[in-house]
Amino acid sequence: MANTKSAKKAARQAIRRTEVNKSRTTRARTVVRSVEEAIASGDKDAAAKALRDAAPVLARTAQKGVIHKKTASRKVSRLSARVKAMAK
Repeated sequence: MANTKSAKKAARQAIRRTEVNKSRTTRARTVVRSVEEAIASGDKDAAAKALRDAAPVLARTAQKGVIHKKTASRKVSRLSARVKAMAK
C-alpha cells in the first residue's frame, strides 16, 4: 500500500487512467470486430465504411499510448487488405 502523499496520489491517478484505457481498448476491439463482421457478411460497401470508421479510432488509441503505434498500423493494414480482396 502507498505510504507517502505522492504515492497515494499516483495510485489514484493509475486507477483513473486504467478505467479510461479500458474503455479505449474496448472501443478499438469493437470497431475491429465491426469491420470483420462486415467482411464476413460479404458486403463490400459496409466493410469499407466500417474500415473508414475504424482507422481513426485505432490511430487515436495508439496516439494515447493504449496500444503500440505499429500494432494499430498493422491492424488497419490487414483489415484494409481483406476489404480490398473482397472485390476479387
